Amino acid sequence: MKKLIAMIMCGIILPIIIAFTTIKQTRQVESIKLELKPVKIKIKTKNHSDFLDAIGHFESSNRYNIINRFGYMGRYQFGESTLESIGIDVSRKTFLNSPDLQEEAMDRLLTQNYKSLRRYINKYEGKYVHGILITKSGVLAAAHLAGAGNVRKFFRKGYEFRDGNGTKMTSYMEIFSDYQLDI
Repeated sequence: MKKLIAMIMCGIILPIIIAFTTIKQTRQVESIKLELKPVKIKIKTKNHSDFLDAIGHFESSNRYNIINRFGYMGRYQFGESTLESIGIDVSRKTFLNSPDLQEEAMDRLLTQNYKSLRRYINKYEGKYVHGILITKSGVLAAAHLAGAGNVRKFFRKGYEFRDGNGTKMTSYMEIFSDYQLDI
């Protein structure tokens, strides 16, 4: 009889003890406080200067005194006709020996291309056109490679320009798409 009572008590008391222990453990877990501290993460925005460095690197490894096999000159690989179109009429030697003049030429070209393509940039920026995300910096990089007229053809007809090296205009739109320009 004592064994029977002991077994009944074990059947009643043991589950109560287990439940109490579980409740006690649950309360301990609930009482733990997690402290979250804010962490400041500084994300560097690619700016106008970064854009110029990237274009210069892509075009000439940022060398001011270089002429490629097609006759394009300097850090940004300008052709003579492009220089004339932005009002710079100097000898090759003068252009190649003047980093300041080359930077001025790039500023003028970016400004001219922006004025020429502003309507397309305003209409399509942040949207996909012919499978390409349109950004101001991407469009202006493409215009640097292919000319503003070829960029307009891209928007109107999906035209894909390739330079003498086989570089696609749309690759410039993609590669240079994430810069904040001062134009």
